[in-house]
Amino acid sequence: MWDDAFPSFLIGLREGLEAGLIVSVLVATLVRAGAKSRLPQVWTGVLAAIALSMSFGAVLTFTAASLSTAAQEAFGGTLSIVAVAFVTAMVFWMRRSARNLAGEIKEKVTGALTMGAGVLVLTSFLAVGREGLETALFLWTTARAAHESAGPLTGAGIGLVLAAVLCWGLYRRVLSINLTRFFTATGAVLIVIAAGVLGYGLRDLQEGAVLPGGTAYAVDLSGSVDAGSWYSTLLQGVLNLTPTMTWLQVAGYVGYLGVVMTLFVRGVRGGAPSPRPTPTPAPEPTRRRPAWLVPVAVVAVPAVLAGLVVALARPKPAGGETVAVSAKNCGQGFTAPEPGRQTFQMRNTGDQTSEVYLIDPATHAVYGEIEGLAPGTTRDLVATVAGGTYAWRCVPADGKAVTSKAVRVGGEAGAGAVVPVSARDLAGPLRAYKAYVNRGLATLVTETRTLRDDIRGGHLDTARADWLTAHRTYASLGAAYGTFEDFDQKINGRPDGLPGGIHDKDFTGFHRIEYGLWHGQSAGELKGPADQLAADAAGLRTAFPHQDFDPSDLPLRAHEILENTLQFELTGDTDQGSGTALATADADLAGTRELLTVLRPLLTTRAPHLLPTVDAGIARLRTLLDAQHRDGRWTPVDRLGRTAKDRIDGATGQLLEDLSPVPDLLEIRKSA
Repeated sequence: MWDDAFPSFLIGLREGLEAGLIVSVLVATLVRAGAKSRLPQVWTGVLAAIALSMSFGAVLTFTAASLSTAAQEAFGGTLSIVAVAFVTAMVFWMRRSARNLAGEIKEKVTGALTMGAGVLVLTSFLAVGREGLETALFLWTTARAAHESAGPLTGAGIGLVLAAVLCWGLYRRVLSINLTRFFTATGAVLIVIAAGVLGYGLRDLQEGAVLPGGTAYAVDLSGSVDAGSWYSTLLQGVLNLTPTMTWLQVAGYVGYLGVVMTLFVRGVRGGAPSPRPTPTPAPEPTRRRPAWLVPVAVVAVPAVLAGLVVALARPKPAGGETVAVSAKNCGQGFTAPEPGRQTFQMRNTGDQTSEVYLIDPATHAVYGEIEGLAPGTTRDLVATVAGGTYAWRCVPADGKAVTSKAVRVGGEAGAGAVVPVSARDLAGPLRAYKAYVNRGLATLVTETRTLRDDIRGGHLDTARADWLTAHRTYASLGAAYGTFEDFDQKINGRPDGLPGGIHDKDFTGFHRIEYGLWHGQSAGELKGPADQLAADAAGLRTAFPHQDFDPSDLPLRAHEILENTLQFELTGDTDQGSGTALATADADLAGTRELLTVLRPLLTTRAPHLLPTVDAGIARLRTLLDAQHRDGRWTPVDRLGRTAKDRIDGATGQLLEDLSPVPDLLEIRKSA
């Protein structure tokens, strides 16, 4: 989190100090001029600036959330570049103006004192508002680059608090800081950080199909650099340098850094302005409104405006019409929608529950869907519309599919449609995977018999090593667990929920033997469980070819195997004394990799950018797990260092996120 927090900490400190200095000068000038009664006007302007900045951040967040994935990339990339422009301008302005800041602000206050209250409110609002808007924009872009908000917000919060403390100290003349040197040093660091934000923004624009060259990589170190290492995390979090970068990213990063840093270093400091006397303040006008009215208004108005912008940015029902769903009137009321994010109101006017798909009638690719739309109900279907042909397909629970008349939408064609998968498409991968499981079960039978013989012979040290070998073999068959029926509980069941716990008669299989081997039980006590495990493994091998294996389970297991790993192995919940949960996690990862191998042809044609990301995630997690396997021994989960544990959990969580589209991409959809 701190890697992601540092850039935001620096911008919070700089912008907070800049805004705080402006407020300090405003307050000091009023106090020295004997106009303390005007201080509420300053704080009102400051409050308005803060409200506007927070509202601006909310608009950025919620507006982006209502966009399609490609549009979000383009939106984020554009704002990243805008943020870089603002930060660059701010760096040069403070480099030039740090020495003269107090004089400039005093001049503005001097003019404001001779006018009404509104001018002083406006002066403080404009002085602080610019920094607030820049901070909100930079925070939004850094949080988006980090894929989380806790780190950037924490860093910015600490920076702003520290800036407030420094400004208070300066106001009280407790601290003495050379502001020119401070803004010069932090400016140089911010230029380096901004170069990384620019590179990230350019990458977003490439992924959003705004700029070309998204697959032209200048640097690809994903196979040799551990993305979870401390140095890689630091570079990615602080500088936005990633193991894989396109030529455009590299050119933007190097070009910006070379040009802007050179100009910054050569910058010329301006001279200080001549001081001007502070005039006598104008007499206070008679108060004609409640004291609370203006502060409440300046906070409420930006919030209300932000709410209106967010509401207007939400996807609207296409044409404001309801589209009928039934076996007779599928798509009735459907007219050509406008391009962009659209919400269609789908109402089932028939007498059967129905599946509803928005499709390309030429390719049958699916743009959006609703499952189980009951009779008489209305639900929203959200989809991104671009140039192309669209139609509705309604599939009643007990009837034939009906496709509506197609409509044509003009404009540039867009991405996002998923070519549907049938059971026939998954037949080949299913055969390949069942063959893999059959081979694994044959190996398992041999290995459990070896374990049985070890225990019968009293060779418990050998049995411990052979136990782990056999258990890893079983764990690598994770995608078939749903088809093993009762055998899985017998072979790999846990004592959780059993009345007698570890002493229950129904506690059998690998974990029962694990408990005995690592808790000092004798060979005689383990002989029965070992015999039963070998018999159950042989029974599973015989039964498996005749068990049902739903082809739709394959895409689901691509995500679920590692879900179980994160829930059980990486928490140590399954460990019965061996301390080898990470070895099991490694076997789970191998099973996931094998499953993706058989699904690769289907995924490549539907999401070509998904597999390289997943492959890199698997390599990263495997490297982290292998680092905990030293001298033939695995580090127990409860003995992992905090950093190592966080990295393994983080890599597993990220891989799960990368795998999450697989079930939707390869879902078997009804077509008849």
